[in-house]
Amino acid sequence: MKEYLRQLTEGSANAIARSGLAREYLQARVLEALQDEGAFMRWAFVGGTALRFLYSIPRFSEDLDFSLLREGEASLFKPALQAVKRALAREGYRIEIMVNDGRTVASAWLRFPGLLNELGLSPHPSQMLSVKLELDTNPPPGAGVETSIVRRHVTLNLCHYDKASLLAGKLHAVLRRQWTKGRDLYDLAWYLADRGWPAPNFELLNAALAQTGWDGPALGADNWRAALARRLEALDWERARADVRPFLERERDIELVSCETLTKLLGPA
Repeated sequence: MKEYLRQLTEGSANAIARSGLAREYLQARVLEALQDEGAFMRWAFVGGTALRFLYSIPRFSEDLDFSLLREGEASLFKPALQAVKRALAREGYRIEIMVNDGRTVASAWLRFPGLLNELGLSPHPSQMLSVKLELDTNPPPGAGVETSIVRRHVTLNLCHYDKASLLAGKLHAVLRRQWTKGRDLYDLAWYLADRGWPAPNFELLNAALAQTGWDGPALGADNWRAALARRLEALDWERARADVRPFLERERDIELVSCETLTKLLGPA
């Protein structure tokens, strides 16, 4: 499978795409190992990378984000990571895992030392290729959950939030994140451009807002666009574009990351 990864990265002339494809392949293999360990009986796949694997959003991602489905199973985070390490080590990958599971959102960095150099993507043997995992062990209630079979490098049977709940999660991130993350805003533009995408899951959105100290009114069909429009006006758009640029498959998509574009897509408040 390492040879497949080499062929995958050699097939692209763009340096950013080669690095993104390498990380995405490793993400797929991590998801496969988690699937084999039974993680998707306990975790739901969420976030921007879920959009990539499930709906082919045209940007790369760093993180694999999950929400716990049942209380009391957060202690299985470390064993699942060790299963991932064993699975990849059997194929000759060197992998280091750094875990922080002392917070509500447990996190881990899976680092692959020397792999970028081995693939010819970096002249520096010490440069790391990393995949970050996060597991929300106390997610807000109200999410809808589905299971989908997808094929992206490998065949995966993924438990994930439904479309309305994924959008609710992204709205919460835009409204409450303490810094401007361009990947959130690109994802939001992608959501809003799809007129067939369902309305946000307001039960989940309001539960998430309550968890993070929201002091505004409850959001629903009549006011969520106005609340989002006010938030967009307060963001640092230069920082947003700098954040998302290295992850875009198409350079021209940077034009989507502007207050004017998002406001237009949002429509009348």
